[in-house]
Amino acid sequence: MTGARGKGAVKPAEDRKVGKRKAPVDRSSIRKAKREKKAKKDPNKPKRPPSAFFVFLEEFRTTFKKENPNVKAVSAVGKAAGEMWKSMSEEEKGPYEVKAQKRKVEYENQMKDYNKKQEISANGRDAEEVNDEENEGSGEVI
Repeated sequence: MTGARGKGAVKPAEDRKVGKRKAPVDRSSIRKAKREKKAKKDPNKPKRPPSAFFVFLEEFRTTFKKENPNVKAVSAVGKAAGEMWKSMSEEEKGPYEVKAQKRKVEYENQMKDYNKKQEISANGRDAEEVNDEENEGSGEVI
């Protein structure tokens, strides 16, 4: 069989494109550029609040470990919690959603305070100056 065109067919040399291969790319320089672009995390920034599932998972983890002390795998706990969460009704999930909402409100308040501090440090003003201005504007007497 001449002229077979299956997966194993080889092209003649004159049909190949000559000189069209790309030069090898140095990947280490790309990685360094990505690292430099990424901003460093501020350790003082508040952590994001957990979702209702993660609030549930905190409680479930303790009960699961008491019932299954020989299971050490984190994945087993996660799978069991996920299955239980899916099988729960909306009424059963309600308390966890309320707790998650409270934590979200606390987080938003912490973020407001954090952002105020960031603005103060960015403007180069002292916290005392800002507090004095806020008290003057509100009409409070110290």
